[in-house]
Amino acid sequence: MFAKNFSVYRSIVSNQFVNLSVKKPVVKGHRSIPFPLFLQNRYYAKPGSQDKDKLIIFDTSLRDGEQSPGVTFTVEEKLEIARHLSNLGVDVIEAGFPIASQGDFDAVARIAKEVGPLMHGREKIGKPMRIAGLARATNKDVKRCYEAVSLAPLHRIHTFLATSDIHLNYKLKISRNECIERAASAVAYAKSLCDDVEFSSEDSGRSDKDFLCQVLGKVIEAGATTLNIPDTVGYTSPEEYGALIKYLIEHTPGSHKVIWSTHCHNDLGLATANTLSGITNGARQVEVTINGIGERAEVVMNIHTHPSSYPVYHTINTPLIYRTSTLVSSLSGMVVQPNKAIVGVNAFLHESGIHQDGVLKHKQTYEIIRPEDVGVFNVNLVLGKLSGRNAFRSRLEQLGYFDMNEDDFNKAFDRFKALADAKKRVTDHDLLALISDQVSSGSGRFDLQTIQVVSGTRDMVTATAKMIDLSQNKELIAAAVGRNGPIMAVFGAIQQLVHRKIRLLDYEVRAVSEGMDALGKVVVKITEDDDYSSAEADSNPEKLVIDRAVKPVIDSRGKTKLSKSVYHGHGTDVDIVMASAKAYVNAINRLFQSEINETSRRSSLEERVANI
Repeated sequence: MFAKNFSVYRSIVSNQFVNLSVKKPVVKGHRSIPFPLFLQNRYYAKPGSQDKDKLIIFDTSLRDGEQSPGVTFTVEEKLEIARHLSNLGVDVIEAGFPIASQGDFDAVARIAKEVGPLMHGREKIGKPMRIAGLARATNKDVKRCYEAVSLAPLHRIHTFLATSDIHLNYKLKISRNECIERAASAVAYAKSLCDDVEFSSEDSGRSDKDFLCQVLGKVIEAGATTLNIPDTVGYTSPEEYGALIKYLIEHTPGSHKVIWSTHCHNDLGLATANTLSGITNGARQVEVTINGIGERAEVVMNIHTHPSSYPVYHTINTPLIYRTSTLVSSLSGMVVQPNKAIVGVNAFLHESGIHQDGVLKHKQTYEIIRPEDVGVFNVNLVLGKLSGRNAFRSRLEQLGYFDMNEDDFNKAFDRFKALADAKKRVTDHDLLALISDQVSSGSGRFDLQTIQVVSGTRDMVTATAKMIDLSQNKELIAAAVGRNGPIMAVFGAIQQLVHRKIRLLDYEVRAVSEGMDALGKVVVKITEDDDYSSAEADSNPEKLVIDRAVKPVIDSRGKTKLSKSVYHGHGTDVDIVMASAKAYVNAINRLFQSEINETSRRSSLEERVANI
């Protein structure tokens, strides 16, 4: 049914491209030369795909993904993820929300400047990754966004406004006419700054279709080049979402001038199905995230596996999917469930005897995707303490770390040598864990130096921790006594050093690889604790409450307010006590970093409320 509907759309719209000349974008300095953006999906017609459209992969892991509870990225982590996404072949990356804080602005600007021009791994695509930023439908937001993304050779302003009646009436408190005016005004201003402008109609899945056509028609007139149709609350079914895309394309004035985009959330588990339905009905851009953080699922391998079932092709370098997934999982603190499609550890394992017998005889009996197609290899190149710098550098480049500067490489090599002395074989999983640990620990107020723990089965546990406060260049040492084991004692000592009330929300430990000498990886989640005083924290450092959820807080006026922010941290070491200490300090550094941006963030939130 979808294929039939799509053929009707192609006969109406696609034929309009026939007599138009298509030129590749010319990159000059840090500005893009204007070109008909609605034709960009025809740039990369490869052999055998003349009848297919290029599917634009828009990754929003760094913006929407960071909205997931407990997910916070440092600037260095965002840069590392952005480099991997560029190498992966992503067409557009939404680097962040520049108006949110100075920290967010700096991250987007650095990604635009440092990652925007990169061409490594993109030779066949022929152009660098486009850097986008998100902005509300206000001139101040749009201008701030442009200031950040304009440093990239190819850049985009992505502005949005809700269109459903429930949002207009209860959140924005504006009429439909005001919604149209505000959306068109924001797009027009963005167009005056940037050639590439995307508009998203928030909560499209619950919006009136005819009103949506009015809004989208006006923003096309104002200069929008991409229209994104978000199913913000994951409400629609595949049939409904596909029909919505088709209806909007057929009834929106000027629909042939723009690229239509999907943005599907997974509240009812239908994000992938809805996105594929949108593609079948005319969408040529998909907004996705790595590992589905931000409640979205990837669709690339569906198209890769069924090349004849969809009217599009992609230019993603699929063998890099697994290692990119591993990096994002490590830096976000969100462990990929073992049974997750494509990137879960069980995705290519077979335990059933019948399955094993079939796979041994012919892999395609039970495998529709080869593990190597997404970068999963059963045999790793194993390094050891006798491995030299060239072998180590070569392996890092194969794992996607191709542009490390000499200082970072030397630090990584020293970490590798220390690990090789502690364990006999260093695998790819070990290397990925080491590098992600180095990226995360590269910046922060506190630098963990050493810990010392005395523990027994019945005796009280004592722990001493030494750290450097980099903001004051001061050495800090503290000791603590614990009744519940060495890890809690270490956490107590660290808590005394930072003079902060900390609540431990979650603690996870797992082995990175196999064997008694395997690296241990620890992930923690923390928040500030208001339940006891600072003096009590110093006198009773063991009071580290483990709670699976942060409960709502009632303010002085009796109103419920959101609980404090959650910060994750991760650390790796052959000693899980040391790995736990690294993870705890990593989370605390994120907490302190957030406070640096608190003033600008608070003023931004106050302005947002005023605008609404």
